[in-house]
Parts: sequence; C-alpha cells; structure tokens
Amino acid sequence: MTRRSLLPAAVLAHPACRRQTVPDPARPKSAVAVLKAPSYDSDLVETLLTGARLCNLEVRGKNVLLKPNLVEYDRQTCINTDVCVVAAAFEVFRRLGAGSVRIGEGPEHRRDTMGLAEEAGYFKAIPNFESYFVDLNRDDVVRVPGFLDNGLMYVSKTVHAADLIVTMPKMKTHHWAGVTLSMKNLFGLVPGSVYGWPKNPLHYAGIDHSIVQLNRMFRQTFAIIDGIVGMEGNGPIQGSPKSAGVLVMGSDVVAVDATCCRLMGIDPTKIEYLQQSAEIGNLNAALIDDKGENPFSVGQPFALIPQFSHLRAL
Repeated sequence: MTRRSLLPAAVLAHPACRRQTVPDPARPKSAVAVLKAPSYDSDLVETLLTGARLCNLEVRGKNVLLKPNLVEYDRQTCINTDVCVVAAAFEVFRRLGAGSVRIGEGPEHRRDTMGLAEEAGYFKAIPNFESYFVDLNRDDVVRVPGFLDNGLMYVSKTVHAADLIVTMPKMKTHHWAGVTLSMKNLFGLVPGSVYGWPKNPLHYAGIDHSIVQLNRMFRQTFAIIDGIVGMEGNGPIQGSPKSAGVLVMGSDVVAVDATCCRLMGIDPTKIEYLQQSAEIGNLNAALIDDKGENPFSVGQPFALIPQFSHLRAL
C-alpha cells in the first residue's frame, strides 16, 4: 500500500463524513459574522467573543483544537495566521468554558514545526505555549476504519479526540486553488509522518477534490479567518500583504469561505472546491445570514495572478 493510494478513498470512508442531499432552497441559513478589526492591536478577545455570540457558538465542556495556518515564516511579509489572533482565540475558548483548548498544526513545507512556531512569535505570545501545542505531523496516530478501497486512514490522536476543530487561516489568494481559507486550512490536519511533505497524496488526488473530501470528513468545525492583514497576488507564500481589517467567523465553512471570497472581490461560484461543496454548506449569498458588517460594504478587492483573473466578481 503506497502513500499515494492510501489517503483519498479513506477520507471518504471516515465515519464523521456525513453525506447530505443536494441543497434545498428551504435549508436553514448559515450565520457568518464579519467583524471590523483595524489592527492586531485591537481588542481581539472582545471581537471574537462578539462573533461567537452572533454565531451562537456553544463550546462548554468540549475539547477544542485551534488549527492556525503556520506554513512558513518571513518577517518581511504575512504568511501565517497572526499570533495575536491565535492568542486571543485561545483566551476566548477558555472563557467560553471549553473543557480543554489545544493548538495544533502540521505544516506542509517545514519539518521543524516548533522552530517555525518560535520564529512566528508563538512562544512569546502564549504563555507555556509548548504545553498546549501539538505538532500534528509527528503526533501519535490512530487508524480510522472505513469501507472504500483501502479502507483506512491514519489520523492524529489529537485531531481524533477533538470535539471541535477551529480552523484559523490567513485570508489569502492561492496560486493553485484560487484562494486558501478555512476549508483549505484542513490540509494541516494530515500527518506528515505518514503522508510525507508536502502531503503529496492530497496533491495527487487533486487539491480541490482533497479540500472537499477533508471537509466532508471533519464536520465538527468552526472558522475564524484572519483578514486583518491578508495576502494577495501569488499566495499562499510569495504574495503581498493586503490590509482588509476584518475577522470572519462561522460554523458553516462553505458559507465562511464564500463570504471571504466576496470580501476579496472574487466570485465564489467560480472557485472549484466551493462548486463541489454544495452538500457541505451554503454557497449562495441568499442562504447566508450576514452578522456584523455587510461583506460588500467592507470588501477589499485582492490582486489576482493572471491565470485567475476570471475569478473576479463582476
């Protein structure tokens, strides 16, 4: 059994993959909170608490895993979820009564995850950071049974034990997927110790397809998007900083990513992985209950590389 053959079918087979029928126009709306946050010096704890209330988030007693985007570090730009947002979320979920709050990431490129976290300022911003952080690439794994093809997938024990995964990406364009937001951020849940770097089985299966399959598998999620300063152009690593001044939150990751696209001046119906995600959540703006700011009124068009110019919303 090869790494290439192991993952894609097994993702489909996970018992947490709850298939739904094609969306019904009468399906409930999805709450998505768009909240102004002009800078990382803003009161991010209070902003996140407001968003949690607007989204009716209930976490009391749950084991919560915060999953930021910690992929590479360059002090001249803004690749990762800012540590100020992660530190604020850590405080918020503890205040909301979570049974436990952990932070975990499995970078696709860097193998020295703790060194990367130190470069990005996590040790300074979060007291006793190393006691709360889990390198998902090297965590112990459990084998999850299924019924398709290979019939199993290896999953981090920490991920498997989480009652709620909080996906916390940076708002960025992506040179292959068009955008990288809450749904693409789940790539970091896949253990590199089993599937290698940069998680090649996900790329072999097709990035858009893998995004959809992972989000079918991990359904107990909540999204917090760091759009205070995002990245435009040739993201997710080599783009340019883009100030958008917002945090975007919600339990429906499809609706959250669609809202972020609209904020970025991108038509979400032209993003391939969102086109394939109708059974997971609400893509249509009419089925999204905007909380806080109107995404169209606070939107900031993000620059796109030429091959993605067709994604621009009219």
